[in-house]
Amino acid sequence: MAVRVTVAQRRARLGVRHRLATRAGTPEEVAGALVALHATDPATVYLSTAARLREPSVAEVERALYDDRTLLRMLCMRRTMFVLPVAVAARAQAGAALDVERKQRTLLISHLSSQGHPDNVPGAAEWLAETEEATLRALRARGQATGAELSAEVPRLRQQLIMAKGKPYEAIGNVTSRVLYLLGLRGRIVRGRPRGSWLSSQYHWATLDTWLPGGLPELDPVTARTELARHWLTSFGPAPVSDLRWWTGWTAAQTKQALAALDLAEADLDGEPGVLLAGDTEPVPEPEPWVALLPALDPTPMGWQRRDWFLDGHQAALFDRSGNAGPTVWADGRVVGGWAQRADGEVVTRILSDVGAEVTRAVEAEAARLTAWLGEVRVTPRFRTPLEKELSGNP
Repeated sequence: MAVRVTVAQRRARLGVRHRLATRAGTPEEVAGALVALHATDPATVYLSTAARLREPSVAEVERALYDDRTLLRMLCMRRTMFVLPVAVAARAQAGAALDVERKQRTLLISHLSSQGHPDNVPGAAEWLAETEEATLRALRARGQATGAELSAEVPRLRQQLIMAKGKPYEAIGNVTSRVLYLLGLRGRIVRGRPRGSWLSSQYHWATLDTWLPGGLPELDPVTARTELARHWLTSFGPAPVSDLRWWTGWTAAQTKQALAALDLAEADLDGEPGVLLAGDTEPVPEPEPWVALLPALDPTPMGWQRRDWFLDGHQAALFDRSGNAGPTVWADGRVVGGWAQRADGEVVTRILSDVGAEVTRAVEAEAARLTAWLGEVRVTPRFRTPLEKELSGNP
């Protein structure tokens, strides 16, 4: 018989397990609680962590990323950039990144084959393999380097391809980033420190074995997917199986295989079927009231494909047309509004749900806290949403 899990219970789990009702002490705790931090927009990593730490600190996140190297930035699930604890990164690399790498390699070889490649190499696959090895040699010699520095040393990285030929957004670009992405997906190189501030999206690269002595452990992909599914269900369950499949980017067969190795219980999510770990069926105690201002692409709203149970009907204002979450205001496990930063640095909010005076005051206090923490820093989300544009005054 399916375990009935109410919306109220799902919201209680979200607050407790995503470290929003009770804040964490370290960035590693935050990343582990969420499985992975979205990192497509570099600011998200810092803002997501700041919303969940007792003492928010840019320096603490940089310590974990670049000094202790307990967190790793990498492309993996759905060809999306994440920051993950090292142990989770190994599962994501074997259980998701390798599949993405194979597809992207096939696509790049196809583009090279149809548009040509220089140097009289017999085939595009051979040309690409030689280019990768030359890039690795150059990177090992330098220790760390940007993509521009590597392309200056490895002429093949300047090979140009026409992308989206014949479409309005047709563009000509070098293969540099695509080669580096393949090496990263394969677990041979890794992004190090950014060139500029914590808002920068341009990074130095290093070989993984020099950045992380010993590299990542090689895991069986099936086992890696099972452990990744276990971790996701601990953080995001109960949930429909389709949510797990969407979040990981797995095929239906891969998802079924990963779940088959787990001891699961069926869940009744107010009439919608879902699953949860068999040892996780007891209700989570209702936490103390809480509010949070989460950034664009935060892993909480981006953790599920089906979001009606926490969105309060506000998707059109707070998400873009591709399903990317903008800055959201949360109260007790549901989205009640949005926020933005204005040019003068003030963080402003708009409450879209009926929450009462006490919650409104708590949201205002959290906005003041975030304004003070950001100081002179100005953050514009990479993916703009209707309410964020309106509130920021910068459409």
